Amino acid sequence: MMKWLLAIVVLAASLIPALAQAAPVYVIRHLERAPGESDPSLSERGAARAEQLAQLLAGANIKAIFATATKRAQQTGAPLAQRLGIPVTTYNPRDVDALATAVTAAGGPVLIVGHSNTVAGLVARFGGDKPAELTEQDYGSLFVVHPGVEQVNRIELN
Repeated sequence: MMKWLLAIVVLAASLIPALAQAAPVYVIRHLERAPGESDPSLSERGAARAEQLAQLLAGANIKAIFATATKRAQQTGAPLAQRLGIPVTTYNPRDVDALATAVTAAGGPVLIVGHSNTVAGLVARFGGDKPAELTEQDYGSLFVVHPGVEQVNRIELN
């Protein structure tokens, strides 16, 4: 039942931007990381949720995937990138204007993988109402931003 509900929300997200003349922007914090290391990989749970994210967005007509250079962010976007046959493009979280230019150039829906301290700002930058800042324990919230209508849907991965 939950998979059907998520699929319906993703489909609806794909339709709403047609009215607003802008493609949806999907923003997520990297998924659960393994302990230790200065640049940790995803944990088993994080990797499983990255696969779930790929399954969820497989039909969303994603044109580009952007992630910071950290292993955990790259690995969050990798299953979807592999499924779609597109690369994960690295972006600088300190240069959101350059990211916005790349998002526009993508010409359709995109996925952006950020961090707990950047997700809320990214949602706001791409036209959504700014959500509460994420904590270090917040994983699995996918924000669907509909530029031009200030609408943001929040989907929780299992």
